[in-house]
Amino acid sequence: MVRAQPFVILTAFAGALAACSPGEKAAPEAASTVQASGALCRPTPPGRQTTGCYLTLTSAADDRLMGITSPVAGRVQVHESRIESNMMMMHEVEGGLPLLAGQAVELKPGGDHIMLLGVAEPLKAGDAVPLTLTFASAAPIEVSATVGQPATTDYGHAAH
Repeated sequence: MVRAQPFVILTAFAGALAACSPGEKAAPEAASTVQASGALCRPTPPGRQTTGCYLTLTSAADDRLMGITSPVAGRVQVHESRIESNMMMMHEVEGGLPLLAGQAVELKPGGDHIMLLGVAEPLKAGDAVPLTLTFASAAPIEVSATVGQPATTDYGHAAH
């Protein structure tokens, strides 16, 4: 019968343990960043609980806008607008809004935009609306949108 020495067993155990532990960690990848500019939400007349918000997003790397929250709304959705049967229709964007590296993505009236649903208190011109944007890769960002009217342009579906 061959008997293992305690030192040999301990050394083998320590080696196995070291192989399972991460040891020296690789430098973490730099987190992708997204910049937001021009954030604006339309005012809500008394009794109206929905409104549109607009901004421009530019991502350093390919990413997706996955969701938005705001304490002033029960729900927040990203909508796309498109013509269907000669009518402008809005639909919630499924699976996130694509952001291509270095390309500005403008959320605007008549195009992709943010919808605040279940707004509890009327939003008045000059108010600020906090928005938290979450992405597939980038860290969430906090944006303060000013309440006001967007520049007058013929967007076709400017009510949102």
